[in-house]
Amino acid sequence: MSRPRSTRSNAAAAAPRAGARGVYVATPKSDVYVVMLAVSLGAMLLGALLFVLILARYDFKTKVSMNAAGGSIAVEAPVLDATSIDLAV
Repeated sequence: MSRPRSTRSNAAAAAPRAGARGVYVATPKSDVYVVMLAVSLGAMLLGALLFVLILARYDFKTKVSMNAAGGSIAVEAPVLDATSIDLAV
C-alpha cells in the first residue's frame, strides 16, 4: 500500500531561478517515517553501547565455568505457602 503524495503545488518551486544552470529538483521533505527510522537507529546504538558496558564489567569474558561441586548448577525455586501471602485488601 503506497502513501498518498502531498497536495502542495510545486509550480513556484519548479520555476528556474535567473542565472541558474541545470535542472532544479526540489529536495524531498522528511516525514514521520524518517523520524521513526532515526529513533530506532538511536535505540539500537544505545542498546549496543549498554551491551558493551555490561560486557566490560566482566572483562569481555563470555565462557561459563562450571562449579567444582558436581559440574552442574542447582537452582531452587522459592516455595510459597499460605502464611507468606498477604490477602488483606
